[in-house]
Amino acid sequence: MTASPAYTVDVRRLEAFSAVDLYAMLKMRVDVFVVEQSCPYPELDGRDPDCQHLRLLDGKDLLACARLWRPVADAHPRIGRVAVSPDHRGKRLGEALMREAITACERLYPNEAIALSAQSHLMHFYEAFGFSPTSEEYLEDGIPHVDMLRPPSPGNA
Repeated sequence: MTASPAYTVDVRRLEAFSAVDLYAMLKMRVDVFVVEQSCPYPELDGRDPDCQHLRLLDGKDLLACARLWRPVADAHPRIGRVAVSPDHRGKRLGEALMREAITACERLYPNEAIALSAQSHLMHFYEAFGFSPTSEEYLEDGIPHVDMLRPPSPGNA
């Protein structure tokens, strides 16, 4: 089992990023979701300004990122755009990223269930963090997905 590298956690709104840091995060998301997955879709979907963006960093090096947001006042907070840099895979950063994203959501949106739309092949990965499927499988941008929900943590409910 490979140990997780040391990292720092950074959570901020879009307007708080430097141009260089914003470019690095958006480039990584495009590299993972559009290029690597051969999935031409609108990565820049207009939602980023309404989100908190979580990054795992090793110094200035971007290891992983996720988007945290509440789409509308009566909807569950969501974790999305979960991505680990291809240069840093195999270091258990996916697990670290999800732990940090859940912690940040619980801080930002206490006593709330957390939603996400999981690529179907990753459903068991998210189940390990307490998420359960809430939909049948569906295609999103040509990739099978399933909606999932995690109830509030007992200490956070």
